[in-house]
Amino acid sequence: MKFLKNNDIVMYYVDVIRQIMQEKGLSQQALADILGINQTTVSQWLLGRKKPSYDNIQSLYEKLGVMPNWLFGID
Repeated sequence: MKFLKNNDIVMYYVDVIRQIMQEKGLSQQALADILGINQTTVSQWLLGRKKPSYDNIQSLYEKLGVMPNWLFGID
């Protein structure tokens, strides 16, 4: 199993979230609406200032099929 350092993890989930948004044609607001969160939260994720909470990770998986391991770069 491969683990990333903390700074690598931040960049990894930011890249994954951006990729999901691009593939699905989602704006920050659209992603926030799907997940039932504030657009500001999505913005903070994309800036690397905040990590998704457990509940948000679960919502990403349930609503968009994003595996938690993929989100944080764990093989």
